[in-house]
Amino acid sequence: MKKQIVLRGLLGFPLGITIGYIITIILSLYRGNGVYSPCTPELVTTMGTEIKAVLLQTLLSGILGTSFSACSVIWETDNWSIAKQTFIYFSITAFVMLPVAYLTNWMPHSLVGFLSYFGVFIAIFFIIWIIQYFIWMKKIKQINAQISEKHSLS
Repeated sequence: MKKQIVLRGLLGFPLGITIGYIITIILSLYRGNGVYSPCTPELVTTMGTEIKAVLLQTLLSGILGTSFSACSVIWETDNWSIAKQTFIYFSITAFVMLPVAYLTNWMPHSLVGFLSYFGVFIAIFFIIWIIQYFIWMKKIKQINAQISEKHSLS
C-alpha cells in the first residue's frame, strides 16, 4: 500500500498542476474579458510579483494533486466501512485543500470566506461521492450478473 501511495502521489503532482491550469483558463474565459489571469490579483500583491505568485500557486496545485491522488488508496481499504473511508478521505483532503485555498487567495480571508469555500468544497465532494457511488453500484451489479450467468451455465 505504501508503494501505491507514493506512486499515486507522484502521478498526482503533475495532474494537480494540470487541473490548476485548466481551472485558471476556464476562469479567465468566464471573467477575464479576453485576458488570461493565472492567479488572483490578491496573490500577486501578497507575493510581490506575478511570477512568484504563479510559482507558489503551481507548487500548491501540485501538492493538492498529490494529496488527492495519494489518498485514493483509502477507497481500496476493504476492511474499512464506506463511512470510515469517506470520513478519512474527506478529512485529509480538506486539511490540505483549505490551507492551499487560503494561501493562494482562492477564498476571501475572513470567517465568511472560509465558511463559504468550505461549503462549496463539501458540496462538490458530496456530488462527486454520489456520482462515484452510483458508478460503483452499477459495476457491482454487472459483476454480480456475470457471476450469476456463469453459475447458471455450469
